Amino acid sequence: ESADPQKTAFLLRKRWTLYSVTPLYKFSGAHLRDYARLLSAFIAAEKQKGLAVEIGVELDIKVAVSCLPDLKGSDHDPAAILVQLLSRSSFSKNSEDKLIWSGWFCCVSGDNLLEKVPEDFTWLPLFLANGAESYTSIVGSWFQKTFDCCFRRLAISPLSLSWMAAMWTGCKVDKTPSAIELIFSVPCLPQPLDISYAIHPEDAKALWDTVQKTPGEITQEEVDVFMDCLYSHFHRHFKIHLSATRLVKVSTSIASAHCDGTIKFLQSKYLTGVLMLLTELAISQIQ
Repeated sequence: ESADPQKTAFLLRKRWTLYSVTPLYKFSGAHLRDYARLLSAFIAAEKQKGLAVEIGVELDIKVAVSCLPDLKGSDHDPAAILVQLLSRSSFSKNSEDKLIWSGWFCCVSGDNLLEKVPEDFTWLPLFLANGAESYTSIVGSWFQKTFDCCFRRLAISPLSLSWMAAMWTGCKVDKTPSAIELIFSVPCLPQPLDISYAIHPEDAKALWDTVQKTPGEITQEEVDVFMDCLYSHFHRHFKIHLSATRLVKVSTSIASAHCDGTIKFLQSKYLTGVLMLLTELAISQIQ
């Protein structure tokens, strides 16, 4: 199932920071307007304390909370919730509202991974934020206080990154696919050193097609074989053992992900697929 490209286009090509969130207590999709009002009052109060104020600009911040019904993997998933902060400068009355921060909660195909959630709780384990960290922490603290939940930064392990590299290599894209780029960091050096390894998308796909046994299913063994082939090819040319380094970033036509827990979605067609994987990572961090 893929999300409607029109409605999800604004999620693409932005850098999102990932968080895992424990279940929200007594959260209701029917009260989004009230939540927007309360959150806006909370932000105003925080600003009075001198927090998160942009220097020299008196900002009037409006909060919009809405539903993103398209971001579902199955009918059992709760609707994703989008939170947006818009600023209006108090100096000019007719200036456009400017989007200064967005964040969204979702749970894509989480139903088969979830333990039974008690009745009063809503499971939206994955949270993605784009914008100043000061706003992320204010919005996060309001949600934590109001719905008794807990936010934690979600890092992406080298193992998960290698899964992403393999999975996204196998995906078909309509336009000319871009090169697959893997970035490795070399440990234990006085100066940080990164190695960038770019692979032509058709070569990577041809390799993956020889490795993958059952189309549509991926095993850990196949991911390992795929990465080992790439490593030995690199070693043949450059005499460097990539297995002794740490995979820190993967860029493909589908998305790019960094081990510090940031992601960019590049194709709306595969948005729900990528979110499914991230939902799984968020849930495994919580459980």
